Amino acid sequence: MFKAAAYARYSSDNQREESIEAQLRAIKEYCNRNNMQIVKIYTDEAKSATTDDRPGFLQMIRDSALGLFDVVIVHKLDRFSRDRYDSAFYKRQLKKNSVRLISVLEHLDDSPESIILESVLEGMAEYYSRNLAREVMKGMKETALQCKHTGGRPPLGYDVANDKTYIINEHEARIVRTIFEMYAAGKGYSEIIHVLNSQGYKTQTGRPFGKNSIHDILKNEKYRGVYIFNRSASKINGKRNHHKSKNEDEIIRIEGGIPRIISDEIWEAVQKRMEKNKKGANSAKEIYLLSGLIFCGKCGGVMTGTRKFAGRNKDLYVSYECSTRKRTKACDMKAINKNYVENIVIKHLEENVFSPEAIERLVVKISEYAASQSKEINRDIKLFTDQLAGVQTEINNIVNAIAAGMFHQSMKEKMDELETKKANLTIKLEEAKLQAQMHAPTEDMIRKYLQKDADIKNKSPEEQKRIIQAYVKKVIVYENTIDIDTIVTFAGGGEGSRTPVRKIDHLSIYERSLCFGISPQELPQTGFPSASPVSFPLSYKAVT
Repeated sequence: MFKAAAYARYSSDNQREESIEAQLRAIKEYCNRNNMQIVKIYTDEAKSATTDDRPGFLQMIRDSALGLFDVVIVHKLDRFSRDRYDSAFYKRQLKKNSVRLISVLEHLDDSPESIILESVLEGMAEYYSRNLAREVMKGMKETALQCKHTGGRPPLGYDVANDKTYIINEHEARIVRTIFEMYAAGKGYSEIIHVLNSQGYKTQTGRPFGKNSIHDILKNEKYRGVYIFNRSASKINGKRNHHKSKNEDEIIRIEGGIPRIISDEIWEAVQKRMEKNKKGANSAKEIYLLSGLIFCGKCGGVMTGTRKFAGRNKDLYVSYECSTRKRTKACDMKAINKNYVENIVIKHLEENVFSPEAIERLVVKISEYAASQSKEINRDIKLFTDQLAGVQTEINNIVNAIAAGMFHQSMKEKMDELETKKANLTIKLEEAKLQAQMHAPTEDMIRKYLQKDADIKNKSPEEQKRIIQAYVKKVIVYENTIDIDTIVTFAGGGEGSRTPVRKIDHLSIYERSLCFGISPQELPQTGFPSASPVSFPLSYKAVT
């Protein structure tokens, strides 16, 4: 018997707490039908699936590593996540821990067509979520244009009046003025924090002040009387960076729209000093597109991203390095250049997954698979319809018997039981009909879904990472070859074929140094001759 964990959640978008009970009831019935035992139940109330900031969900992911359960069961895939990157990432975590994800309403298996159909369904759920957010945003913008509070906690120094306008909280405003005046006078963060905390001042969350809270206050234009809405950049992978701003044409900024706490003179002095102290661009983070997917061909260890300066000129090398070599020196696999291997993977996806020919083959396969799944759902619809008709017949028989003058207390108990059964079957039937609609994406819908990722080369690094994480299972780096294991390949020799992505007969010393992320001066120590060109056959194979 499989051990199962049940996960249910409801968000604030037209759902109630009772929906968790309905989800768990459906999951328990599924387990009873399929000989599974529920050993753990995880829930999140009023939490959105577009973010992974869900305590119950994260606890479930952590527990999956403990061997407590074999499968995680959700009522529907969008209960797991409406963000495709998060969905792919956490499903990979479960798979790593030998735990399978099952949806009660979406009958999906491990076939390549099923994996991509699942991505289509997740994409539709994400579209629904974004469309809902867009409609909510419309109403919030109307409120913002009136310089009124749009929700959440107001900034330190302000309260919200009954008409939703901002008013100054004089006690908190003294804290804000102290922070600005001390910083303008040349005091550092540490000294400001010491003064505030020694006087017992707290942030709005009741915590002592820290560098981040001080920085956020010093950058908040509301304190000089400017009403601002929609400034923070959109979420990336379910998380929002409040230090990044949207384009100016997307931000609502109204001068004098909020009571002023700080004068323009102090504001300008503070901003000038902050700009002077601002760190350079060298602190920019690298985005490693193959995180969690790239492995060493020698020892099987995970390869992790690394940045280092090497060679006579101390050039920067950004690469993937074997974690075993890095940790214990037990592997002698050289690091491989980050851009080099990532470009190989992107080129492979362009040619073997997103080419026009590959997309058309995928559309046919996914459509056929969706149709087969619809047959199963249609069988469920017929089963529930027949069962509902049987229950209704029993109810009618009891009603007719009572009308004929026959009555016993057991008849009332039986009627209550049948009415409950009828209500449950009605819910199941409506859900099955809804799933029949959801599992019938047209060929054009599937084609558009795939085509939107076809220009992967021109996407942002965040988008490239999402696409790669969705379509690539594993990348294995050997000294002579790179194996790319994708969920499906429909180009060239067709599904299941091993197709060469790239073949290079000779690499010069410089090319080899680019590939393996080492300085050309280090090459003689590797055992290869230092003369150029180095004879080193390097082929790339795709594995399906």
